Amino acid sequence: MLEPQSTALFIVLMVAFCGLLAWVALSRQAVFRVLAASLAFLPAMLFGVAAVNKYYDYYQTWGAIAADFGAQSATAAPSVTSDLPSRKVNAILSQVTKAAAAGRQGETVRFTVTGRGSHITRAVYVYLPPQYFLPRYRAYRFPAIELITGQPGEPQDWINVARITQTFHTLLGDGAVKPAVLIMPDANGGRQFSLQCLNIPRGPQDARFLVREVPGYFARTLRVQPPGPAWGVAGYSEGGYCAANIALVYRRDYGAAGVLSGYFKPGQVRFGNPVRHFYPFHKYKRLRLLNTPLDRIRALPVSASIPRFWLGAGSLDTLDVRGARMFQRLLVARQPGVQLRLAPGGGHTMTTWRALIPPMLEWMTPRLARAASAGVPAKAVRQASSRHLRVSPVGAGRQVTASPAAQQRRAARRLPAPSPSASP
Repeated sequence: MLEPQSTALFIVLMVAFCGLLAWVALSRQAVFRVLAASLAFLPAMLFGVAAVNKYYDYYQTWGAIAADFGAQSATAAPSVTSDLPSRKVNAILSQVTKAAAAGRQGETVRFTVTGRGSHITRAVYVYLPPQYFLPRYRAYRFPAIELITGQPGEPQDWINVARITQTFHTLLGDGAVKPAVLIMPDANGGRQFSLQCLNIPRGPQDARFLVREVPGYFARTLRVQPPGPAWGVAGYSEGGYCAANIALVYRRDYGAAGVLSGYFKPGQVRFGNPVRHFYPFHKYKRLRLLNTPLDRIRALPVSASIPRFWLGAGSLDTLDVRGARMFQRLLVARQPGVQLRLAPGGGHTMTTWRALIPPMLEWMTPRLARAASAGVPAKAVRQASSRHLRVSPVGAGRQVTASPAAQQRRAARRLPAPSPSASP
């Protein structure tokens, strides 16, 4: 069959290209030669696109391509905007609960979340497991896993390409994982951008949006635990760096982190109009130290509490394996049993990440479920969901809680200056 990665498709494209070249050589009329030469670009271009797709194992079916580029999941999923009050959000979700399928398969909902402090507005896809719609779970606040894509990538890639909701539902049915809410935010604001989940000095406050405002919004509007031990963060490629960095910089907001083929030093970011490439902390050495997981883990006291880590990579990608092993060696002083799972024969591709997702979920969800079962008072939920927002109490002076960027600067001042050996 002519699927995106099939050998037959490559043969068809090569035959079409060679046939058009033959037309160019044999045609006697200039107009037909120009037409054939122009048409030859089409199979040549498609061959290149198909080769890249096969190398990274991104799309395996035409349906996955249609779902991704056509945003079918966004069209099919109910949409909620963050300016709606909680009762209206619950009213929309109550319409979903009337569908018998939601209690069997779960439901994906597309939210539009606006950060009050970051001024960032982006889409966030949320998968609610079947248990969310069952009466016996009405009083249960679910653990949550925040999932960050690689770059280029969009949140629906977790659904359409990585197929995490299908995998999670299957594992739930087998009893291999515990119920959790999967939260898939847009981490960059577009495929052309790369912010690495960082608060860019004098630029987008991406970490504030992803770490504070997105979890705070869902702690307020859904039956989800507040940020803390019952929250996990995971990602692949650039999202793997995000997971490692977020878990160490904001270590009290997460209980577990999954790093799939991640790297451990920040690279160049890309944003702006026109898009610019630059190192975010070129003039901010202490912020670079704070946001370099390899340096951050060295600077933290051994007694400091950090989230539990799970590492994964493709066995054939020597760069990914070397970075994961180096990070693992730094973690063992705090977490002697930290796992590093190597996917046999895997590279830096979607095939590897699809293979690593099930064991990562099987490892992470029981830990988050145990933390969630401890229970959190309603007051703690309200405090967690409103942290780091400006408040102006009636009859009182203006009170401002320090922003994450200010907290990062203060934390960086407490760290030792980076040594030459610790620089990226």
